[in-house]
Amino acid sequence: MEKAYDEGLNGLPLELLGILFFLAASHLSVALVNWLSTLLAMPQRLPRMDYSEGIPPELRTLVVVPAMLTSTQSVQELIESLEVRFLANQDDNLHFSLLTDFQDSDQENLPEDEPLVQLARKKIEELNEKYKGLNNDTFFLFHRPRQWNPRERIWMGYERKRGKLEELNSMLRGGSKDRFSLVIGKTEVLPFVKYIITLDTDTQLPRDSARQLVGTMAHPLNRALYDENKKRISEGYAILQPRVAVSLPGTNRSRYARLYGSEPGIDPYTRTVSDVYQDVFGEGSFIGKGIYDVDVFERVFTGRFPENQILSHDLIEGCYTRSGLLSDVQLYEEYPSRYFADVNRRHRWIRGDWQLVRWLLPVVPSLNTGLQRNPLSWLSLWKIFDNLRRSLSPLALTLLLLLGWTVLSQAWFWTLAVIGIVLIPSVFISIFDVLQKPADMLIRQHLAAAVRSAGMNFVQVAFTIITLPYEALVSQDAIIRTIWRMVISHKRLLEWNPSNAIDRNNHFNILGSFRTMWISPIIAISTIIYFVYSNQSLPAVMLPILFLWAVSPAITW
Repeated sequence: MEKAYDEGLNGLPLELLGILFFLAASHLSVALVNWLSTLLAMPQRLPRMDYSEGIPPELRTLVVVPAMLTSTQSVQELIESLEVRFLANQDDNLHFSLLTDFQDSDQENLPEDEPLVQLARKKIEELNEKYKGLNNDTFFLFHRPRQWNPRERIWMGYERKRGKLEELNSMLRGGSKDRFSLVIGKTEVLPFVKYIITLDTDTQLPRDSARQLVGTMAHPLNRALYDENKKRISEGYAILQPRVAVSLPGTNRSRYARLYGSEPGIDPYTRTVSDVYQDVFGEGSFIGKGIYDVDVFERVFTGRFPENQILSHDLIEGCYTRSGLLSDVQLYEEYPSRYFADVNRRHRWIRGDWQLVRWLLPVVPSLNTGLQRNPLSWLSLWKIFDNLRRSLSPLALTLLLLLGWTVLSQAWFWTLAVIGIVLIPSVFISIFDVLQKPADMLIRQHLAAAVRSAGMNFVQVAFTIITLPYEALVSQDAIIRTIWRMVISHKRLLEWNPSNAIDRNNHFNILGSFRTMWISPIIAISTIIYFVYSNQSLPAVMLPILFLWAVSPAITW
């Protein structure tokens, strides 16, 4: 900022530049603080009961996979994955279920609906027959019909995934079964379910990991304590979030999946690798895959949230229930094989994050009682704010580059500043990797692995800079859409498409890539035109970046 002031910038322009620089610099500072925290803080393993011989009957657990029935192939894949999870986690007191509904429609029923439901029913019944238990069914199907949403003016599943789990919890505790049009399996055992393990459709449940989740959840030192005054969990954990890594087959699906799926990073959405929140504050972040206590969940969330306003419910649920990170239990899932599928997924996440902006205020909305005092802790408020900050970083970095080239002098300084913000965390991590040689590894092998890891880090940095304008456009599109829908239209706040459907449908050719990423070539060409018509010499430092932006759709494709 002193550099900009010395160049003659002052008043409101200087203040606006300060905001941009704060957002850009926060990208670097938060990354470094998170990384340093993982090095300096001593990881604390959560205590765990030993249930290697079996889960006790009083801790009966239901594994739930919320999903949409979209095609015959999708049903077959859901059933096959459910069977694989069962084979790796067989236990008399562990049950497995699909929690399904249909995609949105302008009609309540479509001709293809009934065959899909009947296929799912048949497959679940076949699994129960194939793996017949002594007294109870192992597999269940809970299917919800579409309901008319007057605000969205469409037929859809009530409150999407959050509504599925909410209605399942209610049914398990004696609530009405009317919200489910079909329940397959002997339901006599359901009232005795203590815990639910919720997974995404592509989440793998490795061998005996369910017992480890239950054992940790059941330990007396981890049990949740509900604070009547704060109206949330103040001690212990009502949710435990295991680590989530990318599966080996998932990284081999494409170059993009290998680039971002093979190396862990600080990413609270897709790979919970950083233990900063857990190790420093004793509290993690919930990203939708983990185990929770049904009774505590019901107590905390009954009548808690307003309808048709919350898309990303995982983070806010983890804030109310004090989610814990179970870093020594690891689940696996696939990484998007295509860049555009990943961007579409992040676009939805950003929309969901900005819909939680009201939870940064002293009062928050509820289901029936209007406004109520915000019970969230300062740490929870920071988690929400940090997600909003992160969504603004691409725009801030892009604008700093453009302003440094056109309005401010010394283009070299501003270019190197932005590159440094993106590059420095990878440099530090790579240097640390070189210095930390395992005792049982030859120096030659260690250096080769460190070089490969550093190369991957630098390719990620290069790709980040290449896609910077497009990422800025996508982020701002998500933010503006959300603000418009929250303040003006009050519609489409629950707009959502399954990630697997997005990944499968994104078969872009190179022309489609240019049509989608038009902003990057346009900015590159417009910048050159600006210098030509203003009779200014083009700074040499910006030419490589402008070239990469111009061809970024081809590189991405």
